Amino acid sequence: MQAQPSLWQRSREAAYAEIARVAMELFLEQGFEQTTIDQIVAEAGISRRSFFRYFGTKEDVVLGDLAGQGELVREALEAVPDEVEPWDALRLAMQAVDALQIQPGVTLKIATMMYRTPSLRSRSIEKHLHWQALLVPEIRRRLAVGDDDPAPEAIVATAIACLDVAGERWVSGGGVGDLSVLYDRAVAGVRSGS
Repeated sequence: MQAQPSLWQRSREAAYAEIARVAMELFLEQGFEQTTIDQIVAEAGISRRSFFRYFGTKEDVVLGDLAGQGELVREALEAVPDEVEPWDALRLAMQAVDALQIQPGVTLKIATMMYRTPSLRSRSIEKHLHWQALLVPEIRRRLAVGDDDPAPEAIVATAIACLDVAGERWVSGGGVGDLSVLYDRAVAGVRSGS
């Protein structure tokens, strides 16, 4: 039986969720760059110091889960049977943690904000590099290649780039379509060389 989170942990998680909710409402209403940390803390009823206890940057409010999601993708990838080839194993791992899923409405607004705000794009790329560092060892193991072989890094970096391109295409298409289909098309294009 798993231990229940302590009262302190539950309080911290509730505060984190409330600050994130308030900030996201302001971002979606006013725009990311137009929203200040001072506005967020005033609306949430907290101090700047409290804000920075929960978030390192304003960008982390939007992208905070992205780093944690990388850990989940790594765990899902390690659970995929070894006989599944690397590209398919990566897709299954991303699918297992809903990285290829979208929620109409709010997801489009958030994704549009992310793809159109330079500081968010930059932080997103940084977090995807974290994903790459997490996933490469498992792909290297599956390929049974040494540390000097660039193939694992190339496969993981390309799969993540395909996910990013699919997200950008989905946003530019007004949120119409299936993100997983766009991802599969991007991967197929890379793998076929056309």
